[in-house]
Order: sequence, then structure tokens, then C-alpha cells
Amino acid sequence: MLQEFKDFAMKGNVVDLAIGVIIGGAFGKIVESMVADIIMPIIGAITGGIDFSNLYFSLGAKVAAGTGYADAKKAGAMLGYGQFITFVVNFLIIAWVLFLVVKAMNKMKKAEPAAPTAPPEPSDEVKLLTQIRDALNK
Repeated sequence: MLQEFKDFAMKGNVVDLAIGVIIGGAFGKIVESMVADIIMPIIGAITGGIDFSNLYFSLGAKVAAGTGYADAKKAGAMLGYGQFITFVVNFLIIAWVLFLVVKAMNKMKKAEPAAPTAPPEPSDEVKLLTQIRDALNK
């Protein structure tokens, strides 16, 4: 049983998957920082200084105006649509980069040569003419 587990764990696909998960986690942190520290502040500046991470609707709780989302969430149920916008931007950036990576990988992949095909079967006319030629040669 231990040998079977070792064979399973050392298969190329399992190791590749583990490496992909680790790199994906690190890449996610990079994208998260890029969105939170670069993209969203630019969007906030364009929209007049709006901080998307603190945009929310109160769902019944009495919250003082200007309270941050984290503090408002402690007071009761909140609908944090600003966080949602940030996560959507994160997702779109990750999806775009993965699209570009897959596109580049497909471009680098060599085109497989076409499998050799047998010549097409001659038509009935060609067969008949071949028979006539062979008969005349005799």
C-alpha cells in the first residue's frame, strides 16, 4: 500500500498540480496587492477619491456615516458591494493573465505533423480505363 501511494504521489500530474497550486497562491497575492495598492487607488482618484473597500449598504443596523466597512460590519449585517467590486477586478486580472499564459503556451507548442494518409481510391472510370489498358498491353 505504501508503494502504491508513493507511485501515485510521484506521478508527474500530481507534482505538477502541487507546483501549480503553490505558484497560484503566490500569484494570487501579487494580483491582490496590484488591485488593492495600484489599480483601485487609480480608479478611486478617477471617481473622485472613492475608496471602494469601504462602500457598503447597512441592512438594518444603525451605523454612523463615514464608518469603515470593517467597523460597520461589527455593528450588524452589511452588504459590502465595494469589496465585491474589488474581488471582481481581482478575478478579471487573474483570468486575463491566465488567458495570455495559455495563449502563449499554445503558440509555443509545435504543430503536430499530419498523419500520412493513403491515396484516395481510384474512381470506377479510372479502374475501367486501367483494365482496358492492361488488356491492350497483352
